[in-house]
Parts: sequence; structure tokens; C-alpha cells
Amino acid sequence: MGLKNTILLVMVATLMVNEGLAFQHVVGGSQGWDQSTNFNSWISAQTFKVGDQLVFKYSSMHSVVELSGESDYKTCNIGSSVNTMSSGNDVIKLDKPGTRYFTCGTLGHCSQGMKVKIKVVKGKLSSSSPALSPSSSSFTPILSPSSSSSSSSSSSSSPTSTSTSEASQSFTTFVFIFALFVVSLISPFQLMI
Repeated sequence: MGLKNTILLVMVATLMVNEGLAFQHVVGGSQGWDQSTNFNSWISAQTFKVGDQLVFKYSSMHSVVELSGESDYKTCNIGSSVNTMSSGNDVIKLDKPGTRYFTCGTLGHCSQGMKVKIKVVKGKLSSSSPALSPSSSSFTPILSPSSSSSSSSSSSSSPTSTSTSEASQSFTTFVFIFALFVVSLISPFQLMI
């Protein structure tokens, strides 16, 4: 009986870890934070949830400016910005629901469309994201906010989407199959005792 409880506990813990995964959204998908990216198309295929992270990847001719609100976003007013970043690989945690506004600080880039409006929602971090095929996704599952690794899949200029990580799905499936296998082996032996 103790081994069955242990296996059940491992299965529950695996589910909790899987549900706790957050995603790193590479802003603009494979094109990144660049003037040639169609941000409206990219945004329309995304679901941003509390705990997720935005990753801005860009060249030295760009920067990332977080704006204070809708008005500054519409008028491209970077004078009252909340934050300015210029590392070329900036990671921003989405820590609460609401709307956040980002643009490039290079003169003229905002008015040319290099800006994004991110609507962050509450909810589970994995299963309710819109899913496209894994080859068209651009995300990285993360286990902690301090993780700085990221990747992006190659794709065309079509929209990208977040989805549950294939690796975490495979791991969860493996654990369940393994646990069921072990339980099926244990049950006949327990009947003999």
C-alpha cells in the first residue's frame, strides 16, 4: 500500500509541475523585436498569462521602452516611460493581470508600428493557451523566473502561438505510463500476500 501511495504522490507532483510551467514569449516570434515584424499578427495568436515572460531579442539599433499607459502607446510618447532596456535580450516577467505597453525607443520606430500591447490574463499557465503546430511556436517553458534560457523555432512571418511544451507533455505521459505499469505489477503481488 505504501508504494501505491508513493506512485500516486509522484503522479500528482508531476501534474503540479506541469501546470506550474510558464512560457517565455519571444516577442515577434522568429523575427524578433524588429521593424519588419508584423506585431499585430503575432499578438493576435498569443495568450499571455500571469507568470509568463516576454523576451525581446533585437540588434543595437533598437531598444525596449515600457510605456505608462494606453495614451502614451497611441501617441508614441516615450517621455514618461516606466522602464527602458537596451541589452538586446531583455526578459520581462508578466507578474499580474492587466495591459502592458512596449515600444522601441529609436526615433520613428514606434510610429512605424514597432510597438506591442500585451494583455495579461489570470489562469492556468499551460493547457488553455491557443495551440498551433509545435513547428510554428516560439516559446520556452521555464520553471522559475530566474531562468534566462530561451529558444525560438524557425517559422515564417505567420503568427506564432504558445502551447504546452512537448517536453513536459512527454514527461508527464511517461510518468503516468510508468506509474500505471508499476501499479499493474504491484497489484498481483499484493493479492498473494
